[in-house]
Amino acid sequence: MNISILGAGAMGSLFGGLLAESGQQVTLLDINDAHLEAIRRHGLRLATDSGDRQIQGLHACRPEQARGQSDLLLVLTKTQHTEQALRSVAAHIGRHTLVLTLQNGLGNAEALCRHVAPEQVMIGMTTWPGDMVGPGHVHSHGLGVVRVLALDGTERPDALEVAAVLDAAGLRCTLDPNMWTTIWEKVAFNAALNSLCAATGCTVGQLDARAEGPALVQAIVLEVLAVAQAQGIAVDTQRCLDTVFYAIAHHRAHKPSMLQDVLAGRATEIGSINGEVLARAREAGIAVPHTETLLGLLRLIEARAAGEPA
Repeated sequence: MNISILGAGAMGSLFGGLLAESGQQVTLLDINDAHLEAIRRHGLRLATDSGDRQIQGLHACRPEQARGQSDLLLVLTKTQHTEQALRSVAAHIGRHTLVLTLQNGLGNAEALCRHVAPEQVMIGMTTWPGDMVGPGHVHSHGLGVVRVLALDGTERPDALEVAAVLDAAGLRCTLDPNMWTTIWEKVAFNAALNSLCAATGCTVGQLDARAEGPALVQAIVLEVLAVAQAQGIAVDTQRCLDTVFYAIAHHRAHKPSMLQDVLAGRATEIGSINGEVLARAREAGIAVPHTETLLGLLRLIEARAAGEPA
């Protein structure tokens, strides 16, 4: 399969490396020139539980340099960059191209449908951890999963093929008929872990250093899932909590992408996660004080990084 990955940060590079290693034709599309050049010169250095190796054969270029049309465009940009990124690869998307979002937060399917036909859109989520060590160098330790589905909710042959390709790369992917439940549970996961780590500077494992950490994690998860239930989404509270606390126990050194953005002085995805939850909570008349407080804290951190005047 001819696969392009739009947004080749830690997660995009992890997916691209594993897919290339499994025999797929992969193009990494990003605007990080140093990262792209390192991959072109030396290959992608990928360290996982399976070992530390250099993966060759990846194409790596800026989005506007992409040639031809891909069979699958995997979107892993930060949500605030989705619109601009999709515009930059418009010529790379054909009528046969499937476009799969594995981005964090809510509103991603709607963003894709502004650029491609709904029947080309697939939605999904992943719990794989990924950390960018440096240009051309990514770590991912601990297990994760991928869940995908065509936007229309049907188990179409092309969607089954995408799931099979990702699974064959070791990404533990299945087609999930309850995708919106899965997405909302991942939003709860991210609202708890990403925002808390970003606000505190903690790695995932450091969140249990004091009793207040797990208590905050649980409070945020329960708030988000209450909003999902108000929208008619059948979430499983215990399953979600188990997933979150598994990550704390087993992905201890992981720095979530939102923390990596804060450390680099970049804008975060807090708007598409906590911000979207808060907007839906207000529509439903539900209070989400912990989620809202963390949204405010991250907005202040972003403003400071942007150099807004005191």
